[in-house]
Amino acid sequence: MRSRGSRSESMPLFTRGAFLLLGLLAPAIAGAELFDFDAAPYRSALPIDQTVGGITAHLSATGQGFSIQRADEMGFTPAGFGGLCIYPSSVFSADLVIDFSVTVTAFSIMYAPQELGCDDSAIMRATAYMDGVSRGWSTTTAPQPGTWPTGTLSYSDAAGFNRVVVHYDQRPLCGDWGPIFMADNMNVTPAVTTTVSGPGSVSPTCVIAPNPFRGATEVRMQLTRAEPLSVTVHDVAGRLVRTLVRGARFEAGAGSIGWDGRDDAGHEVRSGVYLCRIASESGVRTTPMILRR
Repeated sequence: MRSRGSRSESMPLFTRGAFLLLGLLAPAIAGAELFDFDAAPYRSALPIDQTVGGITAHLSATGQGFSIQRADEMGFTPAGFGGLCIYPSSVFSADLVIDFSVTVTAFSIMYAPQELGCDDSAIMRATAYMDGVSRGWSTTTAPQPGTWPTGTLSYSDAAGFNRVVVHYDQRPLCGDWGPIFMADNMNVTPAVTTTVSGPGSVSPTCVIAPNPFRGATEVRMQLTRAEPLSVTVHDVAGRLVRTLVRGARFEAGAGSIGWDGRDDAGHEVRSGVYLCRIASESGVRTTPMILRR
């Protein structure tokens, strides 16, 4: 595999922060949402929208684009493909552009480039963006070159992103190729996930709004009963960043606490993923939140 990028030196590997976040939140983010495109409108040209698990992916393209076709449309099926897939609409290069309705931290998509008996394979690139600002990129090649070989292109970033552009980056050395590719089985992991530990149901429930946020946000809680709470902010390594309240008693009903993006010393903290930890008599609730400067 061949990779390079502005945010990671080897892909598809998670950044150190992403690994730490996964370790803290493993029970909640064990599975990504799978888009297999089998429910997409057959023979429809992009752009189209697909929704899985509350995530809407808006798929569009540059150039002459892509359409939804059967994986065996041309009488062959690349390894791992099946049902309906994303299919090139011409023999000319086109980028596949995916915009997500929520912030995501991990993306992968299976692809097959048009190669006929090649000894090497094309380099494919995934570039991630957050609200139009580039977050980084990764590249890969199909591990077993040949005829329409299959590879998986991945990108992960704990700070999150909401757009990915899949690009045919560099052709193989062999002569039998076209700068086009098929795609199927896209996996997406949403950024905002809550984990709960403790006996039974943990009170209060918690929503971070806005999330992601710039400058300040609110921890909005709904308590089923009056009880003392401690609310703290931690980085993805688990280090305490800010104590918002310590053992304060809250009454039943709605309540909220603000965080201004500063640590206990009053300094602005850097952009990234932070963990809001609410400790109550019934257990602990941890909710990720994403700060952008």
